[in-house]
Amino acid sequence: MRPLDIQQIGTELAVKWSEGAESFIPLETVRRACPCAGCKGETDIMGNLYKNPAQPYSATAFQMVRFLTVGGYAIQPVWADGHTTGIFSFEYLRRVAEEK
Repeated sequence: MRPLDIQQIGTELAVKWSEGAESFIPLETVRRACPCAGCKGETDIMGNLYKNPAQPYSATAFQMVRFLTVGGYAIQPVWADGHTTGIFSFEYLRRVAEEK
């Protein structure tokens, strides 16, 4: 399952998947699903979760400036508020699309 095309269309991320399906994911959903350690936390070897304190999203948090392709397996959104550390594997992006 790989995307053939990914484009931002207004306030959605449009993805055309290799098997023919299409997903239209609201940018707010993408941002709230950010998988980076700062947003979702990270687990140590003992299973303890370390996470930054929850912070409110700014007015620009859901505005995607662009996204970068990471290798052949992921995208990395660049948000207007400066957040850039989330790397969305194509598999994870598909799950986010299906759960919206």
